Amino acid sequence: MNWTLLGIWIGALLTLCIYSFLYKDNPFYKFAEHVYVGISAGYLLAQDYWVQLRPNLFLPLWNDYAQGQVHFGFIPAHWYLFIPGILGLLVFTIFIPKVSWMFRYTLAFTVGVFSGLAITAELSARVLPQIGGTLRPLLELQNGHVSPWETFCNLFLVVGVLATLIYFFFSKEHKGFIGAGAKLGVWYLMVAFGAAFGYTVMARISLLIGRMQFLLGDWLHLMR
Repeated sequence: MNWTLLGIWIGALLTLCIYSFLYKDNPFYKFAEHVYVGISAGYLLAQDYWVQLRPNLFLPLWNDYAQGQVHFGFIPAHWYLFIPGILGLLVFTIFIPKVSWMFRYTLAFTVGVFSGLAITAELSARVLPQIGGTLRPLLELQNGHVSPWETFCNLFLVVGVLATLIYFFFSKEHKGFIGAGAKLGVWYLMVAFGAAFGYTVMARISLLIGRMQFLLGDWLHLMR
């Protein structure tokens, strides 16, 4: 059996089932959706076992008992691994109504840890570089001469930052100078949102192009 050809046919049919939603909701789309969700869940479960649980929990504990690295005859050297293991098991208590409240401990621990990691990562990757990017000289010099284009870009950036901050300044009514700055800030925000939306649309169109190339090329051989 040609497994490559079979895979191409399965991929093409599932792609058509997904695109059938453009007409209306139908059983073919629901079937493809359920297949996608099921395969994704199974893949992530297997990946979590082989990448996370097995090397970080099961193998260290197994090696401790196999090599005799235990304390008091039964406590392994890596005893602290039981803590994340127990927290992981508490997740399954959500299926038992009487003890489902224990799931909150795992949820609280996970949210707290990831919030701390996310805040520091966002500050380092987004906030601080953007703050540093606004600290620019208004007059950009190149070879001892003022560069008109670079100076304009710096002024455009500084004015945009100040105008956007004025828009979010609600302590005073947006009238007069503050109102004009707030309106300018709205224009900057709309341009930023439009650029972000356009980038998202481009990403989706690139996915569509990839699927069309697969259908017309790999499946129907209408293009090379």
